[in-house]
Amino acid sequence: MEKLHIITPVKDSIDSTLETVRAIMASLLDVPHTFTIYNDYSTPENTHRLAQASQEMGFQLVNLCDLTDHPSPNYLFVLQRERRMCIEEQAGLLIVESDVTVRPETIAGLWEAASQRPDAGIVASVTVDETGEINYPYLYAKGQENQVIDTRRHCSFCCSLLTPELFQRVDFDQLDQSKSWFDVTISHRSLQEGLHNYLLTTLPVLHRPHGSRPWKQLKYKNPLKYYWLKLTKGLDKI
Repeated sequence: MEKLHIITPVKDSIDSTLETVRAIMASLLDVPHTFTIYNDYSTPENTHRLAQASQEMGFQLVNLCDLTDHPSPNYLFVLQRERRMCIEEQAGLLIVESDVTVRPETIAGLWEAASQRPDAGIVASVTVDETGEINYPYLYAKGQENQVIDTRRHCSFCCSLLTPELFQRVDFDQLDQSKSWFDVTISHRSLQEGLHNYLLTTLPVLHRPHGSRPWKQLKYKNPLKYYWLKLTKGLDKI
């Protein structure tokens, strides 16, 4: 792994996104890297805010409306595009979602953990709430704090590094285009290809679940409505 691509997919929720951006740009990271925001059809007002922030803060901004007319979400398009670029540059891909705040040491720690494990497909940070308690989507890791877990469970893309070895073995062009999200699928494919997925409870990141997709809070507040929307509108296919 010679380089790191850091990306944050965004659709509106600009305040939380900018918090994510500030934390990433304050990282203690001494390896070649790029940082790109993928703007997935945010409103014109929020797109303008992102453009201003890009100029002021120095991250790259890609407006997906300039590259595809496919409606949001365009997670698959982003993953396919990044895989091609990462293969060309022998780079790893770190996905930090816009409801996550990394610590200064997080990204360097993920890079080091991945670099030390040639069998790694995915290396992920565990997520915690404001009190430091492990939260969704890693509730299964409670009681395993301060460990490096070789997990058979899926790694969420809240804060996960996908390795060059994964890109060589898993063709994202073959993924199911009817789905919306791909962390479960890619985690399983990584294992099927003989790689290992590591969850680092030694490197927790703050996660405000579904902060970038508020409608998904219905899963906890009004599950009947959530599953009705999921069924009738085809939302949130994993």
